[in-house]
Amino acid sequence: MVVSRQRKLASEKSKEYGCYKMEKYSVLMSVYEKESPEFFRISIESMLSQTIMPEEFVIVEDGPLTDGLRAVIDDYRNQYPEMFTIVPSKKNNSLGAALTLGLRHTRNELVARMDTDDLSLPDRCEAELHLFMEHPELDIVGAYDRDFSDSPKNLLGIRVVPLAQEAIYKRGKTRSPFNHVTVMFRKSTVMKFGGYADIPRCEDADLFGRMMYGGCRAKNLDQVLVYVRVSPDRMKRRKSWEHVKNIISVRKKFWKIGYASLFDFSIFLIAQLGVFISPIWLQSIIYSKLLRK
Repeated sequence: MVVSRQRKLASEKSKEYGCYKMEKYSVLMSVYEKESPEFFRISIESMLSQTIMPEEFVIVEDGPLTDGLRAVIDDYRNQYPEMFTIVPSKKNNSLGAALTLGLRHTRNELVARMDTDDLSLPDRCEAELHLFMEHPELDIVGAYDRDFSDSPKNLLGIRVVPLAQEAIYKRGKTRSPFNHVTVMFRKSTVMKFGGYADIPRCEDADLFGRMMYGGCRAKNLDQVLVYVRVSPDRMKRRKSWEHVKNIISVRKKFWKIGYASLFDFSIFLIAQLGVFISPIWLQSIIYSKLLRK
């Protein structure tokens, strides 16, 4: 009952601000079999509890799902048949391939990304929509995010990203200038640049780098709008050679096309290889202390 009342108020607020009619947006998610039904439900709820609710919610079923995940999807599809668009994929793809597939099925120009185990704060999408309304030339809007462990009450570091166009462009040469889970972007612009590439764990850095080099306009909000769940095996995944190889290939591409300089690529390569050969405990310190505020 409480949740329903909150959503009714959110809908009324959307109409009051005019964004619900003028600036409809879709949410884009991808889910695969190894994800938690509990976390998945919490993530969806955080988007349905936005002060300005989404007009559409697109979920890509990235390969066969467990009964628990299927039950979550069926529950929301039954509750909101006109809002939820489910896009099935027979096999598990990379996240980039799944997101591009889902993006093709979105019906709104503005699309908010969301992961299946994170938590958007209630005013996330309202803040991003207002920025698009104030600056209609923008193609991408993002924000800070904050890590949490086990519970949103156990908050950890904040990942700060550059705010203005020039700083975002510069950051994109060596690191992703956006927190992927926080972004809202224009579908037409992303599709113009070919969508996400099939580069596991590096699809966002690749897409956003190509977009910035291609002249896209962007801003980041200087506030935390998403809480990111910290996975115990996060450092192990980052230490995999596949991940390192993929991110190096992305940065090498940016050097080859002229976005980054040879100096930018060389510094990145030295730093990346240095982190790769470091023990996991040292990687954890670098990630939590140096790359978080």
